[in-house]
Amino acid sequence: MWPEAIHRELGAAKIRVVGYVPDGGHKRLIELCQADKSMRAVVLSTEEEGIGLATGAWLGGERSVLLMQSSGVGNVINALGTIKECRFPLVTIVTMRGEEGEFNPWQVPMGQATRTVLEAMGTIVHRPATAEEVAPTVNAALRLAYNSYASVAVLIPQRVIGIKSFQEQTSQ
Repeated sequence: MWPEAIHRELGAAKIRVVGYVPDGGHKRLIELCQADKSMRAVVLSTEEEGIGLATGAWLGGERSVLLMQSSGVGNVINALGTIKECRFPLVTIVTMRGEEGEFNPWQVPMGQATRTVLEAMGTIVHRPATAEEVAPTVNAALRLAYNSYASVAVLIPQRVIGIKSFQEQTSQ
């Protein structure tokens, strides 16, 4: 499964801090990070806090990643200016919404704009097409970010995380 493969990549890259806003698409990866004694999983009240967390981790000598849903990308835009101007490495793993089969119309605008918005703020964007491509793409993003002090995002398509339905949401 791709969450386990991402977790292995994070461990191999010596990621020690994982910031996240609770997200069903990242549920398994979050659980793995929480259980990993070499990582500190930090729940955030807003995605923007993750930029400060990542900045502080880097200044403290640690590597981090930020996990979020595409709807949270809009919350980090101003804070991404810090990353760009100070040349801090940042890896963001984004589960996409607002794509094929989306049941929630509120997810569509940011889901469709995520790549463009991130690129406008100087973030390099990678998007694996299949579940098998997720871990190698995360590996490449980690290497690129931490070797070149860049902001790199990996967008995990909705078809990889699973297309949610209205029935699933109302029955939970």
